[in-house]
Amino acid sequence: MPESEHTVNGGAEELAHADAPAIAARAAFRRFWPLTRGLRGGLLLVWLCTVLAALAETAAVLLFGDLTDHALQQGSLAAFWSPAARWLGIAVAGALVAYAGNSLAAWLTERFVMRLREHVFDHVQRLPPHFFQHHRQGDLLSRLTSDVEAIETMVVSGLVGAASAVFSALFYAVAAFWLRWDLAAATFVLAPLFWLAARRFSGSVRDVSRAGRVADGAITAVVEESLGNIVLTQAYDRRDAERRRLHEEANAWFRASVRSARLNEAYEQLVQVIETVCVLAVIGIGAWEISTGRMTLGQLLAFAAFLGYLYPPVRGLAQLGLTVTAATAGAERLIEILDARPSVTDPLRAAQPGRPDGTVEVTGVSFRYPGAGAPALEGLSFTARPGELVIVTGPSGAGKSTVAKLLLRFYDPDAGDVLLDGTPLRDFPLARLREYVTLLPQETLVLRDTVRANIACGRPGAGDQAIEQAARAADAHDFIVRLPDGYDTRVDPHSARLSGGQLQRLAIARALLRDAPVLVLDEPTTGLDAMAARRIVTPLRRLMAGRTTIMITHDLNLAPDADRILVVDQGRVVEAGRHDGLLALGGAYAWLHRSQNNAVMDTGELRLPPWPEQSGPVPYRQAQAQAQAPASAYGEPWSGG
Repeated sequence: MPESEHTVNGGAEELAHADAPAIAARAAFRRFWPLTRGLRGGLLLVWLCTVLAALAETAAVLLFGDLTDHALQQGSLAAFWSPAARWLGIAVAGALVAYAGNSLAAWLTERFVMRLREHVFDHVQRLPPHFFQHHRQGDLLSRLTSDVEAIETMVVSGLVGAASAVFSALFYAVAAFWLRWDLAAATFVLAPLFWLAARRFSGSVRDVSRAGRVADGAITAVVEESLGNIVLTQAYDRRDAERRRLHEEANAWFRASVRSARLNEAYEQLVQVIETVCVLAVIGIGAWEISTGRMTLGQLLAFAAFLGYLYPPVRGLAQLGLTVTAATAGAERLIEILDARPSVTDPLRAAQPGRPDGTVEVTGVSFRYPGAGAPALEGLSFTARPGELVIVTGPSGAGKSTVAKLLLRFYDPDAGDVLLDGTPLRDFPLARLREYVTLLPQETLVLRDTVRANIACGRPGAGDQAIEQAARAADAHDFIVRLPDGYDTRVDPHSARLSGGQLQRLAIARALLRDAPVLVLDEPTTGLDAMAARRIVTPLRRLMAGRTTIMITHDLNLAPDADRILVVDQGRVVEAGRHDGLLALGGAYAWLHRSQNNAVMDTGELRLPPWPEQSGPVPYRQAQAQAQAPASAYGEPWSGG
């Protein structure tokens, strides 16, 4: 596992189990509506198709009443053909318009989903490392899938559905009033009951939807974590424990799903009762009207048909309110991610220097992780010049890996500055800075792709010859060509085909291909056995040759070759010098070296000499001065050979 120098918020609760901040549906809609830019013309066309389809259905119902009165009631076949032909023509035209509108609506909705998902994904990729340390990956995955689709329902499908329901209800209502305004007025008195029913259920639906989405994200997280740690699960026989974890999260999802189903079913049945009351009222009043001769059977059937067509869109409008309410829970979860701000951004006026030589200066840098109680670095200063190897070492939690994060500009220092060839890193565009500074991280990162693609990601567009040269320099070519498909063999982060040392040599080949002037190595031998660690020393030396190399490590095997060694404790440089000189001082570095090479076993426990109580025999100010001094102050620099 990567070294964690500090813990943000002291072990904050996972986002998957936290309640997202409540937000009104209107505010959520306004937040995501700008993403429809470029799609709004298509939405207007869909609405036009909706209007034409509703008009076609209205005309078809009126023709049905005409057929009833003149063809069916009088038994006249001659009176059948003309309205029947018109009805068929209107039905075909309405079907074509509806097909065009629904097809366009499907394209718009999927386009919006893709755009929203890319928008959120792009934002997530710019968030700082501590964000991912305290947010479960499975829950983030759930937000990028189901929650994105919920927002589409609110912003695009919801608008289309609302337009369809409004126009349909409007045309059917106008036609009903045109047939018999008094009968329509009497039956429409009950219409507000639909709105009241939806309003009564909306609050409960929102709460249940939020709980269901959180539980769904938690289930995804448990499955992802369990499968990612399958070796641990099997080796320690944790199947029952993992099953219990899944069962607990699944129980929360089960309760939310059952409650949601019950609420929806209760709403549906209540609406069915309201519709039945309305239909019975129409039939009763219509029967009385027919008996007095003020209404024909065709008019009554047409009126009843209009009500049959009218109630679904009215009910749909009410149901749409519940759907939007449920989708708001997904919007809250996505907005929580989108409101998380990146720790660094591109400068407004970026520096435009050419390719730097690679001189790195860290001057008086202090940094505290967001929410952390103690600073990770305090007043840190050192200089690394082209061709030099500077090793940063120290006890766990001393702040070493934080140095790597600042050099890659994952964070900006709270005080002081990090400069590359005299230009502050914050003045470089992020993409360009990371072309100049290459990181070989503690955890070997592998794409789920071919060996060739894994090396080529160091320099996109690199040719096969350049890729092979990098692999040869990394001592990786020989084992690659022995793979089933050579450079086209597919690997993944959990591939059993490649050993840890082989994966590390692929990472070295990737860094060689990138050919950046500054190289940051974060524990390059962690997790490797002694033989594998020795095997990568030669390719590491090839990689470091001629570059400014800053190695963060506990492994001091390369320390004799270093131009400068910085011993960091509690965020400060407490000793600085070369290997032999620091050993002779007998301070902090000597303790680390002795701990690595001469630890003794006593009663089954590892016994180490106590860490020096003082900050070492070199005073702090002197250590900082030595950290900044040129390599020549300590003898001949290492040539990288």
